[in-house]
Amino acid sequence: MSLRRIGAALTVLAFAVVAAPSVSAAPAAPAPEPAAFVVSEAQFNQMFPNRNAFYTYSGLTTALSAYPAFANTGSDTVRRQEAAAFLANVSHETGGLVHIVEQNEANYPHYCDTSQPYGCPAGNDAYYGRGPIQLSWNFNYKSAGDALGLDLLNDPWLVQNDAAVAWQTALWYWMTQSGPGTMTGHDAMVGGHGFGHTIRSINGAIECDGGNPGQVQSRVDKYTQFTQLLGVPTGENLYC
Repeated sequence: MSLRRIGAALTVLAFAVVAAPSVSAAPAAPAPEPAAFVVSEAQFNQMFPNRNAFYTYSGLTTALSAYPAFANTGSDTVRRQEAAAFLANVSHETGGLVHIVEQNEANYPHYCDTSQPYGCPAGNDAYYGRGPIQLSWNFNYKSAGDALGLDLLNDPWLVQNDAAVAWQTALWYWMTQSGPGTMTGHDAMVGGHGFGHTIRSINGAIECDGGNPGQVQSRVDKYTQFTQLLGVPTGENLYC
């Protein structure tokens, strides 16, 4: 995180000035309105009927400004497919946007990579999964915080206390991280590579290639449901 004077000598010369006729400036062109999110609040509520009140629609739409290309690239069909893919994976990770933090507390101490030079200043057990995509590990909190201009390494609890921040970390991963896969979730969808590659980027090392077909199917089922709700086809390559 980083934050982004000149003296000059002026010689004044006296001379006659003929006033030019005043010309009214043309009105400035209005700034373009940001594209509306392809998922309406009503559709969001249909997708997550039992969601935790923490996961607000306004928190999600506020977070979109951090990554304006999300669900805003390509044709209307591609935009809706990407939104469905992201939300399907999010639904799987959180039990339908019910869980804010990882439920297995026994895993909490495992997410401190002590080989990192910055260590785990918030505590060895402070970097457990949080938010829509269950951000975990000290190095992911560091990288996400750096990208978003937030000190998540020292204050990882911000992800479970601020809905917009929670959504931002999920979008950070989706838009910039390939994880155990070969491409980001965003690139997988806008590049026409298929939903299966989004699974691989999130949990492919555990679920894909026969690792846990039940979990893969759960993600595919949710994606199919969400694309139907948004009125678009699923596309090919659903599995990993």
